[in-house]
Amino acid sequence: MIFGRREKERMTLNRRSRNMFAFAFIIVSTLLIGTGFTLGGDSELFLKIHRGIELFGKVYKEIATNYVDGVDPERFMRAGIDGMLKTLDPYTVYLGEKENDEIDLVTTGKYAGVGITIGLRDGIITVINPIEGFSAAKQGIQTGDRILEIDGKNVVGFSLEEVRMLVRGVPGTTVRMKIEREGESAPLEFVLIREEIPVRNVSYVGYVEDGIGYIRLERFSRTAGDDVRNAIKELRAKGTLKSLVFDLRENPGGLLDVAVEVVSKFVPESSLVVSTRGRKPESERKYYSTEKPMLPDVPLAVLVNRGSASASEIVAGAIQDLDRGIIVGSRTFGKGLVQTITRLNENSSLKITSGRYYTPSGRSIQEIDYFHRAKDGVFTVTPDSLRREYRTLHNRRVFEGGGILPDSVIPEEPQSRFLQELNRKAMLFKFANHYAVQKKSIPDQFEVTDALLKEFEAFVNDKGFTYQEEAEVKLVELKEIAARERYAASFIDGINKLTDAVRTEKRRAFERYAKELRTALRLEIISRIRGQQAAIESSLKDDQTLAVAVQLLKDRSTYGQILAGKPQR
Repeated sequence: MIFGRREKERMTLNRRSRNMFAFAFIIVSTLLIGTGFTLGGDSELFLKIHRGIELFGKVYKEIATNYVDGVDPERFMRAGIDGMLKTLDPYTVYLGEKENDEIDLVTTGKYAGVGITIGLRDGIITVINPIEGFSAAKQGIQTGDRILEIDGKNVVGFSLEEVRMLVRGVPGTTVRMKIEREGESAPLEFVLIREEIPVRNVSYVGYVEDGIGYIRLERFSRTAGDDVRNAIKELRAKGTLKSLVFDLRENPGGLLDVAVEVVSKFVPESSLVVSTRGRKPESERKYYSTEKPMLPDVPLAVLVNRGSASASEIVAGAIQDLDRGIIVGSRTFGKGLVQTITRLNENSSLKITSGRYYTPSGRSIQEIDYFHRAKDGVFTVTPDSLRREYRTLHNRRVFEGGGILPDSVIPEEPQSRFLQELNRKAMLFKFANHYAVQKKSIPDQFEVTDALLKEFEAFVNDKGFTYQEEAEVKLVELKEIAARERYAASFIDGINKLTDAVRTEKRRAFERYAKELRTALRLEIISRIRGQQAAIESSLKDDQTLAVAVQLLKDRSTYGQILAGKPQR
């Protein structure tokens, strides 16, 4: 009996191994087809690949059937796939069922849910923002609500992804949600209706000054082009649009063809926007604007920062190279690689870097060279002194690599460790929830007073908030080095005195960072009581990068000089 059971287990493992090996073969075959390899060509390379597949299969089968402990063949295969792909760039990845759901969200521009944004606060799934007009907001779900159960299932300890999978589903179906809310003695229960939720690409549109419009684009999902078109129409309906600020800060990108759609709203029809090149010369593709621009000559300022990547850089690069507007902010991320997605089966896909993209002037803005490593295994970055020069339409100098360098550079101020820790431990979020329970409304020109700042300080101290100043960390390291290297006792005493001085300054943290705290608290409270749109609008008045862009748009002489360039020789 025992022998028979072992044989049966071995047969099952062999069958699962064959299935997973076949799955691996599908992936490798897809890679071959995608790069133009066939059984009839590149015979030497194909022979190496065939031997590799054969060796991989033998190792996989041997481990799955004979390893001392039981091995889950599917997880083991996934680890093997992930291991192979990690030798490439970070954008070439295998996508399982969960990841495919997120890809579908970007490519379709919508998903079926109840209309909430969730996040982890103190390890508990918390509602960050209910989306106006959808089931959760209409039925009373509020920012700060802590989700306890979904359809009777306790979700305490669940990951964000696990909760998203439970909330999303077929439009028209219901989901029961039990939440805990500050100020309520018992949990509240809601019955919510799943419906199609369009992804919001444009998070804010309005006027920042007379005649100067402002559009903030958060991402490039399938509907982003239409969203920008509607935002421009909305600005025109509200007033006379004389200039436009187009904000791409913290926009991680999205679909390449959608980026072309967005650029088409501003540049002449049939302008080259971006080109892509893969492994072989014949793989080059060029993308042109395909519509008459909505704003052909309205002065334009595009805001970017280190969080602007991929499709954002395509837009900023095209606007800069075609001299259609000025770029303001800090250097962008530097992602100039193109990915394509191949469906492997119903539940999995392969996202593979298939080429590089180039701005209209011909430059690549990719910063990290993932395809060449130094001897220590670290990826290389081309130094500024070796970056090749290119020319814009008006003969202005621009350079390859390292992202898009703005025409007007505004350095980003790093956030202090104190504010980072307050955010990480959700102190601002929790206080805003507490404040919103006590105060149901706020004045139109709401500001954080000295008394409110003191109230926040008391709240934080009551919660037992602690953190380490960067100077504290460095002094601890220095003291350890001094002890190891047998420094004199007087030197150690000096470090101890410095440590005491740092602790004194640490007690003044609320005073030292009062300005930043007032801004952060104001926006968090406004968001809680009036909503995200009101918080964004309030944030614009403290935005130094926006202020510079507005000033440049108002000063037409300086704006023109930036774009003038030099005569062609």
